[in-house]
Amino acid sequence: MPQASARHILVDSEAKCEELKNEIENGRDFAEVAKQHSTCPSGRSGGDLGTFSQGQMVPEFDQVVFNGDLNTVHGPIKTQFGYHLLEITQRS
Repeated sequence: MPQASARHILVDSEAKCEELKNEIENGRDFAEVAKQHSTCPSGRSGGDLGTFSQGQMVPEFDQVVFNGDLNTVHGPIKTQFGYHLLEITQRS
């Protein structure tokens, strides 16, 4: 079964998500942005979600994690939890 490692930032609005994505693309560290802004408990660890198998996360995540480019900031991705920025760090 495919596995991946990723980190994410969760916020409550698409506009905030776009703003943070722009900051990261302009050189801000993803982990620092996650620590400062993410409303998910994973924010404390820089947004790290660890390693997980396909099907363990919500479908919107799986679609990006198992198809998107590695080491690229993807998003905003809307789920029932809010808006996410997602970076796939490894996939097998």
